[in-house]
Amino acid sequence: MGTDRRASGARGEDRATAALCARGYRIVERNFRCKQGELDAVALDGDTLVFIEVRTRADARFGGGLAAVGVGKQRQVARVAAVYLATRRPRFQACRFDVVAITGSELVIIRDAFRITW
Repeated sequence: MGTDRRASGARGEDRATAALCARGYRIVERNFRCKQGELDAVALDGDTLVFIEVRTRADARFGGGLAAVGVGKQRQVARVAAVYLATRRPRFQACRFDVVAITGSELVIIRDAFRITW
């Protein structure tokens, strides 16, 4: 990934976490990495543990940010989430997967964006 894309992704993640915090989420961890991949952010929304995927696109020419979170990406996020749960052993009542889709200046938070059958 080029430096420009990396910087754009980091700016998007900063913007996403600020928007999430403004909505009452408490960010627990950012950029959790393991051999299976990376979680952009992990947060608590009340007593629900939320795994957050942030997708940033400059424009909608090739589909917006949400279009970048297909089934393959969902499975990868779920695999990394399973590693997170096994290694961090957090306390929570429930968990879910949210997506923050940034397309140009538009930011959309999709709660419970997808479900995984364990």
